Amino acid sequence: MPEPEPPEPYLSGGGRAPQDGAIASTGAGGAMDLATSEGVTLETTPGGPEGTGPLGKPRSLWSDAWRDLRRNPVFIVSGLIIVFLVVISLWPSLIASGNPLSCDLAKAQEGSQPGHPFGFDGQGCDVYTRTVYGARASVTVGVCATIGVALLGSVLGGLAGFFGGGWDAVLSRITDVFFAIPVVLGGLVLLSVVTSSTVWPVIGFMVLLGWPQLSRIARGSVITAKQNDYVQAARALGASNSRMMLRHILPNAIAPVIVVATIALGTYISLEATLSYLGVGLKPPTVSWGIDISAASQYIRNAPHMLLWPAGALAVTVLAFIMLGDAVRDALDPKLR
Repeated sequence: MPEPEPPEPYLSGGGRAPQDGAIASTGAGGAMDLATSEGVTLETTPGGPEGTGPLGKPRSLWSDAWRDLRRNPVFIVSGLIIVFLVVISLWPSLIASGNPLSCDLAKAQEGSQPGHPFGFDGQGCDVYTRTVYGARASVTVGVCATIGVALLGSVLGGLAGFFGGGWDAVLSRITDVFFAIPVVLGGLVLLSVVTSSTVWPVIGFMVLLGWPQLSRIARGSVITAKQNDYVQAARALGASNSRMMLRHILPNAIAPVIVVATIALGTYISLEATLSYLGVGLKPPTVSWGIDISAASQYIRNAPHMLLWPAGALAVTVLAFIMLGDAVRDALDPKLR
């Protein structure tokens, strides 16, 4: 008894699937070849094989990094803390309705009271209000100093790594000189003659002494990137120096700079508090965590709340930026995957 023939496969649209080498009508007067493996479905799958994104497009380093960051709880927690700090830095009145410069000596060093959860400082100012408003100066100094250091260090280091020669030698010797200057000692010397109470002298000092580190990192990253085959191929095809820098080298050399700059942002906030504590950073009437910590240090035994709240806010802020930098480093470094 002969075996029954297997049923003919059907397409997802309802018609019969053609056999190998058959021609299927397109319904518009034309024809197209359909292989046996394509006769099962005509729908495009939303994802591709491993190493590809939607529609089979290859994934980039940045898309992989963003995917990893979204799954990293450290990045989520630190990101939420930083977003909260940015919001209260821009609009501190959202959570603090008082005036940080309004003080009442009759309430000096008093503890927590209704409407004043953090108590009062040595001048009778509300510690909660000053802690909230102090985030503005610290975050502003950290962000602006990081942007300045990243731009100056990346440009100088990238040019030195790309062109080499005498420019590279001169820049390397200049960075050696700056590395020999202690940061805190340099701040004591340079900022002691500044009388301005704004944040810009402190930001300028940090940019002046911070760019050599980013410059070294950018230089090494560019030197590594320009030795790759795709850069050599672009050079052989006659690409200009600016095109090679912007289109081929920069996207592949900027990741280490971003990681170091993110971690350094927390360091600059801590440095601002240190300089303000020593009396050469931000100066009154500017509200700063470093200024409040300095004023509260002499009352730590009688009124520890004056020191603990601004110091705790500073510690949480610095820790959040360091955690964010670690998460970004893990996402952008393929060797850690």
